[in-house]
Amino acid sequence: MDNRKIQVEELQQKSLNPEFWNTPKDAEAVLKQIRTHKGNINVYNSASTALEDLQVLSEFHEMGEVSSEELESQQKTVLELLDDIELKSTLNKPEDELSCILSINSGAGGTEANDWSEMLMRMYLMWGESKGHKVRELNRVPGDVAGVKSVTLEIDGEKAYGFLKGENGVHRLVRISPFNAQGKRQTTFSSVYVYPLVDDTIEIDVNPADLDWDTFRASGAGGQHVNKTESAVRVRHLPSGIVVECQEERSQHLNREKAIKMLKSRLYQEELKRQNEERDSIEASKEKIEWGSQIRNYVLHPYKLVKDVRSGYETSNTKAVLDGKIDDFIKSVLLINKK
Repeated sequence: MDNRKIQVEELQQKSLNPEFWNTPKDAEAVLKQIRTHKGNINVYNSASTALEDLQVLSEFHEMGEVSSEELESQQKTVLELLDDIELKSTLNKPEDELSCILSINSGAGGTEANDWSEMLMRMYLMWGESKGHKVRELNRVPGDVAGVKSVTLEIDGEKAYGFLKGENGVHRLVRISPFNAQGKRQTTFSSVYVYPLVDDTIEIDVNPADLDWDTFRASGAGGQHVNKTESAVRVRHLPSGIVVECQEERSQHLNREKAIKMLKSRLYQEELKRQNEERDSIEASKEKIEWGSQIRNYVLHPYKLVKDVRSGYETSNTKAVLDGKIDDFIKSVLLINKK
């Protein structure tokens, strides 16, 4: 930890150089390193202090001056902080520090699948808001009756991609469908795709000649402006076949800028995926999204249970999970994938 403190001091001295901002991308990279190191130091200091307090309380407990409840409460605090350190130690790749784009797409099942996609969207919105992240809807294709056929969210916050990357895959819902007049139990699927949102510290070259642009009228909320102007954009990257849509902004120009950023993020994710495949084809196969090979089951009937297929972690508190309390699932997946 002393090495990290020395690194922070050296980086802070570098940031005081009058020419520091002459190269904004390099400056932003340095500031990001400072924030990361400071965050790690703060977590370590909190755990160290809590452990010292536990040792003192243990001595007082032996003398009968501290109750067992107080001692157990402090033990719980120490364990939680140590868990936090262990969890953050898994986020050791450059892309883990980035914000992310999260896309949800409905599988077969019509209205039922669209409703499930919207439930997942709400879950991730509530998770992001609970972390203090900025969550914005970039694109939405509404369902014909209810829910969404697809939706794309930008989750802007420290380590958002690192924490959410394990959400990639198919999510399966089992319940009594409110759209089924016969009250039968139904199973439906939606896929979640998460990729890092590149910033100015990451270089991704895109040749304008490789881009095919379309414009169209945005769907969903937005009033008369949305309905009367073709402000939404769609861009296809010809070499890779990647297609990105954006209708968040009111102007076509701003949507084009956001679409380019999203495209670069997708290309960056594809490069990461390629590197992972070269390094470890078995791990890459775990991350591959295929219908029918779900990563997590959400059962609301005939019993209540959410279970992650990969880690085996489960809970019967389905309401809490759908209200965005998914940290335990995130942690369980990150820890089993720890190198």
